[in-house]
Amino acid sequence: MAKPVSVLFVCMGNICRSPTAEGVFRHRVEAAGLAHRFHIDSAGTHSYHVGEPPDARSMEYAAKRGYDLSAQRSRKVTAQDFEEFDCLLAMDHDNLKLLKAACPQQHQHKLGLMMSHATRSGSDVVPDPYYGGGRGFDLVLDYIEDASDGLIAMLKGR
Repeated sequence: MAKPVSVLFVCMGNICRSPTAEGVFRHRVEAAGLAHRFHIDSAGTHSYHVGEPPDARSMEYAAKRGYDLSAQRSRKVTAQDFEEFDCLLAMDHDNLKLLKAACPQQHQHKLGLMMSHATRSGSDVVPDPYYGGGRGFDLVLDYIEDASDGLIAMLKGR
């Protein structure tokens, strides 16, 4: 049996966008019967919220669409993540830049933007909903659902 493809979703604090991406991607992979083919996690580039659950609004809006984020806890990206994960996907350019600065040269090819896998959304980033209202959390879910579908399609071929 092939080694599972490991995917790490990354945003700043690991309480809004990246846990949403982890939850949506995990749900869609399970629904497709592919859970055994993936190892999925999320982390932040900053340690502001280490050990905390996702933002209550992220959990609320995700739950409305059938995604459960409640078991997740925030953590910071570690040096070991660059070794262990096949794919580290940032939610925006700032976090991708931080990943690139911390990542050893031999693992730079593993880094990318989550929205590079989107096929329906016109944005290249998942906007941070933290300081906005509910519409921002719905938009994050729209974008992440789109990018997750594209990512699954791409990784199924691995």
